[in-house]
Amino acid sequence: MGAMLRPQQTNLIQQIDQAIADGCRRIMVQAPTGFGKTIIAGTIAGKILDAEKRAIFTVPALSLVDQTVEKFFHEGIYDVGVIQAQHYLTNYARPIQVASVQTLQRRAVPAADLVMIDEAHRWFEFYGEWLKRPEWADVPFIGLSATPWTRGLGKYFDKLIIAATTAELIEAGYLSRFRVFAPASPDLSDVRTVAGDYHEGDLSKAMDKSALVADVIDTWIERGRGRPTLCFAVDRAHAKNLQQKFIAADIVAEYIDAYTAAPDREAIAKRFHKGEVEVVCNVGCLTTGIDWDVRCIILARPTKSEMLFVQMIGRGLRTADGKDDCLILDHSDNHIRLGFVTDISHDKLDDGRERQKAEPKAKEALPKKCPKCTFLKPPKTPICPACGFKPEPKCDIVNNEGELIELASRTSAKASTQQDRAFFYAELRWIEWERNYKKGWAAHQYKNKFGSFPPWGWNQSPTCTPTASTLSWIRSRQIAFAKRRAS
Repeated sequence: MGAMLRPQQTNLIQQIDQAIADGCRRIMVQAPTGFGKTIIAGTIAGKILDAEKRAIFTVPALSLVDQTVEKFFHEGIYDVGVIQAQHYLTNYARPIQVASVQTLQRRAVPAADLVMIDEAHRWFEFYGEWLKRPEWADVPFIGLSATPWTRGLGKYFDKLIIAATTAELIEAGYLSRFRVFAPASPDLSDVRTVAGDYHEGDLSKAMDKSALVADVIDTWIERGRGRPTLCFAVDRAHAKNLQQKFIAADIVAEYIDAYTAAPDREAIAKRFHKGEVEVVCNVGCLTTGIDWDVRCIILARPTKSEMLFVQMIGRGLRTADGKDDCLILDHSDNHIRLGFVTDISHDKLDDGRERQKAEPKAKEALPKKCPKCTFLKPPKTPICPACGFKPEPKCDIVNNEGELIELASRTSAKASTQQDRAFFYAELRWIEWERNYKKGWAAHQYKNKFGSFPPWGWNQSPTCTPTASTLSWIRSRQIAFAKRRAS
């Protein structure tokens, strides 16, 4: 017997039924991690069985087939066959068939009255070809994903049903609350962008530096120890290096990648749940399809992809007995770049043309790092909720006692004193922080004015509210830049 449906789950089933009744045959369901997509799939499969019809449930990887079958069994769906060579459950006569996309694209697909595509954001060309076959035109296809934002999905699905948002599930108690700390920021200035995300080779070099790796270990020991932890790395070399550094610090750490055998992965999972493994370092394989009790996430993998970011954080948002929240240690600046996962949402599918036609959007306010404890504060939160620190909007740079000094005009770099320059740089750093500009903006503006970068020690001084003349200078530089681009 399946689990009792929550009100939001019941509402989703009703919306799917209504969409099919209205003639819609290509439906995408957006449901966050922890919503209960397996329960939804089990309920739909139960209706198929009651109607004496057939359904196919596809998964994006062979390793997820057995896990899916187990979940169907847990929901009371036992009449399940598996489309896979030499699988003990292979039986085409059974009405519910589970298969990986890799298997389906190599053989004839059996007839079905409904198809469910799990983790539909992981799109394959075969899916597009399958959906366009004439014999499947009247068969409902239901995509399931927490992040159905892949470019071009709107060309294949007619309707998007948003079951709930991450923020709504957290508020209702179905997902865990979270806290984010952002230690030292990585220098990604030399990392190229390819196909919308960071170049993996460049990124690995930037992130696999001794100081950054050491900071990951030290921060976890200080803040995360005692919490079952997943660590997301850039590539295999980076993940293995992190694992070895954890082990060198007397921390029990394991490593998983796409090539880890299923029995080894299951053994690691069991030891993780028993508390025998403290940290699992992984690369690209624990972002979907796992239901582990994770209470700390280490982000050592910078990304520009909202989908990858939300999927990584989602591994830590499932609730569990004794779990007050999920601690997120962001060594990647992903939150400063993309915002909190509760702020990321899309109300329509991308048809592949939206990005070219879309009007520029106003930049949304992003979290800010507390300069004292590195806790990430929501926008417009002056007092840090973690440590109570409140930056003072004033300048603490003072004159030495002694003779009075005449302040020369700032319009002349030669006439400026060291004190004027320090004051000016403190103003620039305040603007950089307030407007969420990229780190280093203030130093480059200083160089534009005075011809050289400011002394490094000035970064340790307090910031101060900019004067009208400084704000006017910034505006003049922006206008000049805009004119150069237009010419």
